[in-house]
Amino acid sequence: MFRALLPRDTSFFDFFEKHAALTVEGAKEFLALTNNSSDLDSRVRRVKEIEHETDVITHQCVEALHKTFITPIDRDDIHRLISRMDDVMDLLDAAAERIKMYEIRVFTRELKTFAEILVHATLLVERAVKGLRNLKASEEILKCCIEINRLENDADALFRTCMAQLLNQEKDAIVIIKWKEVYETLEFATDRCEDVANIVEGILLEHA
Repeated sequence: MFRALLPRDTSFFDFFEKHAALTVEGAKEFLALTNNSSDLDSRVRRVKEIEHETDVITHQCVEALHKTFITPIDRDDIHRLISRMDDVMDLLDAAAERIKMYEIRVFTRELKTFAEILVHATLLVERAVKGLRNLKASEEILKCCIEINRLENDADALFRTCMAQLLNQEKDAIVIIKWKEVYETLEFATDRCEDVANIVEGILLEHA
C-alpha cells in the first residue's frame, strides 16, 4: 500500500545514495591517510573536497524538500536523515584537518582502528539507505542498523582505551589535548552513523 502511494519522483533516494557513496569514499581516504603520513596534505585536501561535495548534495536535498508537496517518506525523517549523514562527513573532515593543523605525523594503531570502524560503518549506512528506495529488504536493512550500533559501541570502548593510554603513558599535556580532540571527533562520527541507523529503523517501523 505504501509503495503504491509513492510519487514517481524518487530524487530524495538519489540524494541519500549519492551522499552515502561519497561518505564511504571519504572514510576510505581517511583510512589511507592513517597508513602513510607522507601524502597527508593530498589526503586531507581530498577529504575536504568530498566534504564540499556532500554539502552540495545536502543543500540540494533540503531545497527539494521545501519545494516538494508530497514526499515518499516523512518530511522530518528526510531532513533528519540527510543532516545526520552530512554530520558524518563533516566530522571526518574535522578529524583530518586537526591531524594536519596539529602537525601529527606519527600515527597510532588506535587511529587506524577508528578509521577502519568508520569505513565499515559508512559502508553499512550506504547499504541501509539504498534499501529505503523500496523497503523490500527490511530484514537486511535492520541487520545493517544493528551492526552499525555494534560498531558504535566498539568505538566508544576504543575511545576509553585511547584516553586511558594517553593519560597513563603521555606526559606532555599538549600532546594529550591534540590526540583527545582527534579521537573524540572520530568517536562523534560513529555516533552520527548510529543516529542514521536509528532514523532508518524508525522509517522501517513507520511503514512496516
